[in-house]
Amino acid sequence: MYAWAVIVAAGRGERLLSATGGVAKQFLEWQGHPLYWASARTFARCAGIHGLVFVFPETALEDESCRVRWLAGDLGLPCRCVAGGARRQDSVRHGLDALPDEADAVLIHDAARPFASVVLAERVLDGLRGGAAGVIPVVPVTDTIKVVRDGVVSMTPDRASLAAVQTPQGFSVSVLREAHARAAAEGWDVTDDAMLLEHCGHTVCTVPGADGNIKITRAEDLHMLERLASPMRPCVGYGYDVHRYVDPDEPRARPLRLGGVSVPGGGMAVQAHSDGDVLLHALMDALLGCLGEGDIGQLFPDSDPALDNVSSCVLLDAVLERARQRQLRIEHVDLTVVAQKPRVSPHREAIRGNVARLLGLAAGRVCVKATTEEHLGFTGQGLGIKAVAVVTASLPQS
Repeated sequence: MYAWAVIVAAGRGERLLSATGGVAKQFLEWQGHPLYWASARTFARCAGIHGLVFVFPETALEDESCRVRWLAGDLGLPCRCVAGGARRQDSVRHGLDALPDEADAVLIHDAARPFASVVLAERVLDGLRGGAAGVIPVVPVTDTIKVVRDGVVSMTPDRASLAAVQTPQGFSVSVLREAHARAAAEGWDVTDDAMLLEHCGHTVCTVPGADGNIKITRAEDLHMLERLASPMRPCVGYGYDVHRYVDPDEPRARPLRLGGVSVPGGGMAVQAHSDGDVLLHALMDALLGCLGEGDIGQLFPDSDPALDNVSSCVLLDAVLERARQRQLRIEHVDLTVVAQKPRVSPHREAIRGNVARLLGLAAGRVCVKATTEEHLGFTGQGLGIKAVAVVTASLPQS
């Protein structure tokens, strides 16, 4: 599956203009960037997303396209920008038209939902990988809902059958394009893309949404942004991990990976329960150190059969979700690989770029170093490999 994401940032946000000083909500500055960039950073950390399409108002397209080109180095993903249309569904259609030919899956996301997480996006992608034509995240409705006509209650639907819908929503590109074409031909007016599939008779599957994935719609919602932009206190996390080299045919032998990048090791392998990525393991421990939440052995015990040969990128996503919930802001990452062999330098930039992508950071905020121990100790004797990580970050003041 080759998936892209379309970030819809073409609305006028008229309900909020009086509270924002005339600035459309998707362009409000938040954490040093326009609000829509928060979603871009989230998708950049999502291993299943291969590129982004931004849909802007036509009047803002030139300026925002320049801004995206300037910021895109932070993402490590190809980015395209297009003008939106009069309605949301028109803007989505324009975004679909901008997808590369090879894209067969797409996530459609509202820029006004800056708190969507990597975990949620991957949940939607997993539904598409399972063969669904459309997948939407939903949360249970907790209020009693009334159907009101002309000021009079006409019925009260069963709350157990109701759900509130969020984005990102995932779709087969071909199915969604066909649905949009039919909507244009038959004059349908819908509020989300899932409705198009429903009208066309396709099954739309659901996955659990996230309570914190709110949409900035009302003036009161702006307080959420203000709270998350509260004063920060610095913190530093330290991580260390080690793995033993084994013969590739031994039990739990894993091909050598560093920072999510395959590193040919001349037939060497490491012994591990997961995929044995020593660099990402050290990085995760450093992140947990910033949060004061122990180490990855507590979160991901090697006694759990579900974690057998699991990708460390998946585990990192789970740690980053905890960091997001605690509002950790990562400033800089310093990584050191200690090994007599193999040579890391040929792979350094690939590792650096991939770690930056996973964290949603500019490559300049990630340092990857490598050293030997002059044939001293177990690493110097070529018996194993170790890594050290230092993360500089900040947390909201409590």
